[in-house]
Amino acid sequence: MLEEWFLTADERGNPASALPTSVEGNSVRPLVHGAEYFARLAAEVAELQTGDHLFFTDWRGDADERLGPDGPTVGEAFAAAVGRGVLVKGLMWRAHRSDVGYSENANRGLGELVRDAGGEVLLDQRVRRAGSHHQKLAVLRHPGHPERDVAFVGGIDLCHGRRDDADHAGDPQAAQLAGAYGSTPPWHDVQLELRGPVVGALDLVFRERWTDPRSLDTDNPLSWLEDRLRRVDLSADPLPDRPADPPAVGTCHVQVLRTYPAIRPRTPYAPQGERSVARGFAKALRRARRLVYVEDQYMWSPHIARLLADALRANPRLHIVVVLPRHPDVDGRLALPPNEVGRVEAIETVQRAAADRVHVFDVENREGTPVYVHAKVAVIDDVWACVGSANLNRRSWSHDSELSCAVVDAEHDTREPTDPAGLGDRARVFARDLRLTLLREHLDRPDDGGDDADLLDPDDVVRALNASADGLDRWHDGDRRGPRPPGRLRPHRPEELGWWTRSWAVPLYRTVYDPDGRPLAARLARRW
Repeated sequence: MLEEWFLTADERGNPASALPTSVEGNSVRPLVHGAEYFARLAAEVAELQTGDHLFFTDWRGDADERLGPDGPTVGEAFAAAVGRGVLVKGLMWRAHRSDVGYSENANRGLGELVRDAGGEVLLDQRVRRAGSHHQKLAVLRHPGHPERDVAFVGGIDLCHGRRDDADHAGDPQAAQLAGAYGSTPPWHDVQLELRGPVVGALDLVFRERWTDPRSLDTDNPLSWLEDRLRRVDLSADPLPDRPADPPAVGTCHVQVLRTYPAIRPRTPYAPQGERSVARGFAKALRRARRLVYVEDQYMWSPHIARLLADALRANPRLHIVVVLPRHPDVDGRLALPPNEVGRVEAIETVQRAAADRVHVFDVENREGTPVYVHAKVAVIDDVWACVGSANLNRRSWSHDSELSCAVVDAEHDTREPTDPAGLGDRARVFARDLRLTLLREHLDRPDDGGDDADLLDPDDVVRALNASADGLDRWHDGDRRGPRPPGRLRPHRPEELGWWTRSWAVPLYRTVYDPDGRPLAARLARRW
């Protein structure tokens, strides 16, 4: 059955990497929201001792971001680990300059703090022009005690704005978003905590990037000069040998999926790029029969929407549920329309296939403030689940570096329907529990699962979600008279964009916001 859901080595299409095709015997735990992830990360980092390893990659890191209400900060936790004799190595996206709204200074600051403590953090710009390193990974190894090894993978950066919880009051150390999200934007996100042999595979993901011999230097003259003035480290020190993989500890099969673009000089561990995120999702989607559940920050590429539309046309009982942010994260007459138009096109593409089986929602907190959905989650027929850094857009599937983990649990779920797709695959505990955990929050249901009866069968799920979202809409339309009904989902209403706005926003969106990082032959063949 596993080969029906996971990519084979040939299907991955990147023989240059030593990454295993998939790994069995793992424990996988979803950490919903930054507050839960940060607390777990802080606890695990605090346990590291002399000779242990802490490797991390990130899109943005703020040294002063608190991992708990009273700290420590990211910088304090990592520097203290160095002080205890832990080998701390990090790869941060160099980023575009902060004076144009990006995070170069923040990433440089975290790197310098760790460097001053005795660790090493490199600013990595080995990406396509206008691309980014978007992976969010932390690997903690205990040589000699591999049973204690743990890794974290998902959508949550170590930066401002992410330490929110299920109440969605937002991170007190706020990130600036569009005005509709308020002064402390509510933030919904998911990270995975993984134990078992897959930690060794994720360690390899870091090591492949760390040992890449290509230059870390930048072609931006201002950044180049700043590097020299601040004595920035541009060469990676050697790493110790990779420890033995941890022993099996659970029932989950995990496939590590990545995106690396086609680029010159070529990436040694992905000379033609790697698009296993795209290929893994596309393969799993071909197996979908009843329910595709997605939470995504963007879902703004019609290229990906066409795959969803094909699945709907091929399977007349299939429903697709998508949870998105209500608004893009930016305001402005020039910045906003390109962010809107891609999502509008994607939703229109899917709805043309089967409008009555496409259900798109956004989320608000109990005060009515929209929640920014940053999660990148997919669950298909309660069998295959995927969480990571990659959004459902062409940029994430081909242009930036990304890291996701697909999970198929060997343990069957005994709740009816035990085989919702009817293919003999049977529902699996991890995938179903992940979907139910997310839906309980969105519907204001208790965490104990005692109110899940209408959230198991796919047709019941759709009815429950639509009823809750429609009820909340009616309450708002009625001037909020009476008690607020339970639930936080609202039917998503895409923006209406005129022909003139589309005429200039579509080309800008496709070239700048959602670029294509595939080799030319793959683009022409429309192949991931």
